[in-house]
Amino acid sequence: MKSKNNYKKILIASLMGAAVLGTTSCRDDFADINTSPSQVTTPQPTYLFAQAVLDFENSGYTYWFYNAPMMFEWAQMATPTDSYTATFTTTTASGDQGSQYLRTLKYVNEVKYYQSTLSEEEAAQYNQILACLNIMTAYLGIFDSDMYGDLQFTEAAQALHGGTLTPAYDTLESLYDLWLTQLDEAINTLTTATNQIELNTQDVVYGGDMAKWAKLANSVKLRIASRLLIRDRARALQIAQQVATASCGYIDTMDDAMLFNKSTHNTSSDDYAFHWSNGFMDGTAASQRVMNFMVENQDPRVRFCYQKNEWNSRIVQAFYDQDREIPSYIEENVEYTTDANGHKQFVAWKGLGEPWVRYYGIPVEFNARDNAAQYGDYFNYDTQYMIYEVGGTNYKSYRPYSMFQQQMIIGRYYTTTIPTVPGGPVIERTENRPWYGLYMGAAEVNLSLAEFALLGAALPQSAEYYYNRGLEASVREYDRLAGLNQIAYYGTTYDYDPNEVSIELKDGEIEAMMANEDYQLTGSQAEQLEKVYIQQMLNFTLYPNEQFVTARRTGLPKFNSNLIARENFTVVPVTQIPRRFDTGIPLETELTYQIELDALARQGLTPTSAGPNGQILHDERLWQDVGAPEWGAGPQL
Repeated sequence: MKSKNNYKKILIASLMGAAVLGTTSCRDDFADINTSPSQVTTPQPTYLFAQAVLDFENSGYTYWFYNAPMMFEWAQMATPTDSYTATFTTTTASGDQGSQYLRTLKYVNEVKYYQSTLSEEEAAQYNQILACLNIMTAYLGIFDSDMYGDLQFTEAAQALHGGTLTPAYDTLESLYDLWLTQLDEAINTLTTATNQIELNTQDVVYGGDMAKWAKLANSVKLRIASRLLIRDRARALQIAQQVATASCGYIDTMDDAMLFNKSTHNTSSDDYAFHWSNGFMDGTAASQRVMNFMVENQDPRVRFCYQKNEWNSRIVQAFYDQDREIPSYIEENVEYTTDANGHKQFVAWKGLGEPWVRYYGIPVEFNARDNAAQYGDYFNYDTQYMIYEVGGTNYKSYRPYSMFQQQMIIGRYYTTTIPTVPGGPVIERTENRPWYGLYMGAAEVNLSLAEFALLGAALPQSAEYYYNRGLEASVREYDRLAGLNQIAYYGTTYDYDPNEVSIELKDGEIEAMMANEDYQLTGSQAEQLEKVYIQQMLNFTLYPNEQFVTARRTGLPKFNSNLIARENFTVVPVTQIPRRFDTGIPLETELTYQIELDALARQGLTPTSAGPNGQILHDERLWQDVGAPEWGAGPQL
């Protein structure tokens, strides 16, 4: 649940947008300008669907700016650039989560209304379109409820056609039931309905392939099952069994993945094409423990999810030339010679070599920035690791650790600038790149099935089969996404550093990764479950909500783990780390004021706005989180 602006304003704005949809290109904006009522085109379901796809969003700018850093840091899968301090549980404003489902729900209700104006036979021709809209709405509903609980759903987004402006909140338990029912109905419609209006090019997701939409619907059911595990394990296992044996199939190959680009140009907003153009995640860096685990196991995904640091071999040599120190953990991977004058000369990278030696995270330890003796190499790099142009006054500093790969999230704003020595050439790439998003893939589905197999679900294949298939799919999906999004160093080295190596997937890398003991599904049931959950969270590196939900329901990373260990901060115990976001404070001027208060009270939630609310946000749990293991406790068998 999330109390935002006045619900009436949101609802009216949403429905007015649906009411004035026009009939232009499927990759354009469909809203007509104000005109005579006699000239307004009746919105056709095919165009409503196309606009719904454009509006479909679970990864917007404010979500990445506000929500993502909190989720990563609370789950300890990323680290603040200034290190963890006593304020890391203080919540900021949040955005792009809590009401995203309204983006598609309004189109669902608009199509239903349109069908009501037709004969039964004519209306039935649009059932598959409605089924696809219901799938997207369930997908977003799960996302929104993950951090806010109950939603206004069954009575929402209907005011334009006589519905209420004060819709009731549905309980999350009832919504899970509803979405499962709608997904099953969608599968039936998509696989059996005949004489349907075809979407074809109006569908930029699957090109009108209803069989793939059916696989998506079946796969989305697994997300609900994973959220039911704590409250109703028997039912969750039953859902997994139904998914694995359904005749429609599930997302099991990259060709079936929900991976697409919304548009290459849009006259209304190029955010549809490029996602957006604002900065984000500037204060959150890779976790040292996560990075070490991935690099030591030669996991290629580290190159797709994180940026190379700025210390290529020419930068190292420039520091040597000026007799400047370099970070100790970088120099550990440098082979060099020293002449009689003590001058160092770079020879080669040691260890795993390029590109692996370019990926480092920040220590997870509490107040690490203040411990200069042990962790000083990671902080204040802008003053500590800077050099001047030879014979000049220009200087540069170089980031020694890795940040998130923003180019996997947006197609513009972030340029590719190759680190060069002061006074050296300017090598950069600045053109916009159409953004491709992966919303659900074969990796997520197979890793989820591996989990359910270990927990006792009667599935056609073994847990090891699903695990191995999911792990390979994860690497291949990220490699494909990185190539489509044209991220830095993919397929090129920019011809500056002779020791540079490009980052695209190389032959044999998946086999080498999976040969490592940490990546093999061996050990006790508890050890195997931890391995599955760790891989789920690594697969969700660029999906903060899914990673956070997985950490919350599994108690991972686990204290004292041999894989990725959670640090137990004595100053801020786990019982003070939030498990959801602030509800917001309902305003008395809102039409739904009392409805919101009643919904919060029913869930046992205290209305809170951004601030130091860690204890409340930990203790007052959402329905799906009640009974889940504590942070760091590890999974329940």
